Amino acid sequence: MPTGVPASHPRSDSRGISERYEAWYHSSRGSWIGTTELQLLRSLLPPAGASLLDVGCGTGFFSRQLAAGGMNVTGIDASPAMIAYARQQDRHSRYLIGDAARLPFADKSFDCLTAVTSLCFIADQAAALQEMLRVSRSRIVLGLLNRHSLLYWQKGRHGGTGAYAGAHWHTAGEIRQQLQKLGVTETLFRSAIHWPAGHLASRALERVCPSYSPFGAFLAVAFNPL
Repeated sequence: MPTGVPASHPRSDSRGISERYEAWYHSSRGSWIGTTELQLLRSLLPPAGASLLDVGCGTGFFSRQLAAGGMNVTGIDASPAMIAYARQQDRHSRYLIGDAARLPFADKSFDCLTAVTSLCFIADQAAALQEMLRVSRSRIVLGLLNRHSLLYWQKGRHGGTGAYAGAHWHTAGEIRQQLQKLGVTETLFRSAIHWPAGHLASRALERVCPSYSPFGAFLAVAFNPL
């Protein structure tokens, strides 16, 4: 899920919600944000051919794009409506209803794992992270909402409204400490969507912002399981 439409918070099971959610990716701003975040994710993941679990996959937007790039993708989400929609859009990948804090897979089941803004809406983040570490073999990439970003000051600092209601906005230091408690000592941080308005000027400015800047609204954290 992109920073414009965060995922994996409690949602209605209405099919209309899934369709409106997916439609955002086809808007001008949504397409730009989704594509920019996808490019950053791909730069941190293994090459095509790896098996990948997408935790909190929502309608499967990122799952589908990663599958199209050659990944063997499984998506999991707590919302039956989102999973039903994802299955209709992608008949080749596997989509399951499930809880991020109790993943229904054996240890080391996947080469890699993504969780794109889903951790921001999970109450027991430590349990979810522990499960991600358990089922992954070689690489985990989290996409987080960044508290040190312009988008946070615009949308998140007063508790958030709309799609951001109830979202947890992380800092790099905070997620590093969470992972260190689980034994992860080496982390790689990158970010994107420094100028979230999405108009032509902000897109031009985005192109000159380096991915190692800590101020993009989409904070990507890559690390390996123990």
